Parts: sequence; C-alpha cells; structure tokens
Amino acid sequence: MIPTRAAYAEDAATSLGRKVQEAESRTRTAFARDRDRIIHCTAFRRLKEKTQVFVAHEGDHFRTRLTHSLEVAQVARSLATALGLEPDLAETIALAHDLGHPPFGHAGEDELQIQMEPYGGFDHNVQTFRVVTRLERRYPRFDGLNLTWETLEGVIKHNGPVTEKLSNPSWAAISEFDAEYDLGLGTWASAEAQCAALADDIAYNNHDVDDGVQAGLFHLKELLDVPLIGPILHGVYKDYPNLDPSIVRLEAVRRMIGAMVDDVLAETNRRAAASKVASAEDVRNLDHALVAFSRDMLEDLGRLREFLMSRMYRYWKVNRTRSQARRILAEMFQLFMAEPDVLPTEWFARSQNRDEAGRARVVCDYIAGMTDRFAIEEHRRLFHLDVWN
Repeated sequence: MIPTRAAYAEDAATSLGRKVQEAESRTRTAFARDRDRIIHCTAFRRLKEKTQVFVAHEGDHFRTRLTHSLEVAQVARSLATALGLEPDLAETIALAHDLGHPPFGHAGEDELQIQMEPYGGFDHNVQTFRVVTRLERRYPRFDGLNLTWETLEGVIKHNGPVTEKLSNPSWAAISEFDAEYDLGLGTWASAEAQCAALADDIAYNNHDVDDGVQAGLFHLKELLDVPLIGPILHGVYKDYPNLDPSIVRLEAVRRMIGAMVDDVLAETNRRAAASKVASAEDVRNLDHALVAFSRDMLEDLGRLREFLMSRMYRYWKVNRTRSQARRILAEMFQLFMAEPDVLPTEWFARSQNRDEAGRARVVCDYIAGMTDRFAIEEHRRLFHLDVWN
C-alpha cells in the first residue's frame, strides 16, 4: 500500500532549479536526473575501493564506501516512500553523501585534516560538496554536476543548519558558493535529506555489526547483553534454536534494521503531528529535526556504538591499519608539497600559479580522490626502489 503523499514532501515539478539553467529532461524528473548524474560520475565509481572500516583489499565481503552508499540509498528511499515523501530526492542525497571521503576511511580524513591545518583544513562533507560543484569535470558548460538546489541543500546540511561552521576555514568553499547561490544554510534541510541522514545511521550501525562478526572481532554471544541487538538476538535464538550462526547474524541484522526503521517512522509521524507541518518550508523552519529516532532508540544506539568503538573501531589490528594509512597519506602529501613536479601532469598544471595554500588544496584534492588501492600503489611508486626492477 502506497502512503498518501505528505503535505511537507518536496516536488520535483516545483524545484528551485539549477545554478546553471538547463532544458528539462523529457524522461526524468529533476531529482531522478540528479541521481543519474551522481551514479555516472567518477567519484562515485571510486567508492568501490574506499574504506568503510576495513581497507578494501582486506576481504571481498566487507563493506566499502560504495556498498555502504547503496545500502544507505535503499534505506533512505524506503523511509521516504513510507513517509509519503519524494523518494528520488532522498535516494539521490544518500548516494552522494560520501563522495568526498578520502582513502582509508576516517583515518584518511584525520590525516588530511592534520596536513591541511595550515592551509584551510579538510572536511569530508565540504569535499563532497566540492566534488559535485567543482571537481567533477564532465560537461561542456560547467564544472561539477550542476545538481538541483534541493539536492545541493541536502548534501551540505542533511544533519542540520550549518551557519555556525562557516567561520571554520575548511568551510570557506561553502561560504563562497552560498554567496553566489543561496542555500539557506541557517535552516534545516528537507525531510528527504533528513531521511538520508538517518538512513546513514541505520546502515552503518547494522553493517558494522555484520562486518565485525564476520571479521572475528567479536562473537554474536557477546552482543546478547548489548541494548537493541541483544533482545533481537534472544528472539532469533528463541525462534530458531538450531539455526546456523551465519544465518543468525543475518536475521538479527535484518530485524535490527526493521526495528530502527519502524522507530524513525513512528517518531517522525509523532513530530509531524505535533508540529503541524504543512509544507516543505515548514520543515526547514522548525527548530529541530523532523525525521528522527526516538529518545529510547538514541540511548540504545549510544550503547551499541560504545561496544563497537571498544571492540571494533579501536581494535589493535584496525589501529595498525589506520596507522599505516595515515603514514602513507602524510608522506605523499609532504612530498607533493615539496616537489609538485612529481604530480601527474594534469594535477601539476593545476598547482601552478597558486600560493602555498592553493597548491596544498590541489594536492589534497588529488589525494582525497584516490582509492585505497591506488594510494598504496602511488606511495609504493614514490618511495620504494623495488618498482625500478
């Protein structure tokens, strides 16, 4: 049963359009066209070998940024559909949300923040925005993907208003773009963008449990006393006492996704009724998120993340990989800054006739666009003499 369209849903037919005007597609809505541009862009393809938690070459079945983005998009679309929102917009923002992540996950982001600190800093959300508005070069009339206003708004403020971040040097690119094309940075984004943000939480909490068990970092039985997942596991064991452990894991994750989605739907409908939102602009002008988890769910997720932090994200083997990854990026960054003529021709050309901060941004863009595998190989080519043999 398809729910009634919500009064506060976005409508592609009344989109605020694109920064560079284009003729409308004859076969797709504006938001569907945005989705297709993201799927076809180079940065999206590179996500297939960018770390989620485990470096991409460590196993064929662990999530990468690409598979994570696809899972987020699926959950975002399901949430939006169930709430009577515009599913194409929610899916589009979800597909785009990690385009700016550098290689090696958060370790790579942390290292680029350190290296870029004297030159304006680094933020993966800002980098995502720069990818879709500047760095992708595919069209004759403009740089970037020339996405709709609603998609750009969702990309940069799906987690809420961002005006307090604009004084941060790493957000200078957002301030500059906003001065030319007002994105309403002081308000909340659309309900569809908020669906994408919650879908990210739902996806990574569940697939990190799945990947952590598969990697042998912890066992299912150790989760029995952890809120949210523990009661679900007890239920699976009760329903299927002789079930293969691998299927127990998958069934528990499936049920946990369902529980989190149901919680978001109930809490969002409660907030919509209490706030009496009647339009998309009403959603933007609220002083709180409309699409949200309940307080009880947030508490349970906090306890689950504490478990994952101690048993997975800070596990010594993961820490060792993080350490190696940070050294790779630091050494490449410092070499490219000292000897920009070892950059590939296109990137060397971009680095010319710039001050030091401008050159650092070009180096950062080059490194941030790398996949894990390419970064490892590029570092080897630059620092290991065995490539001469």
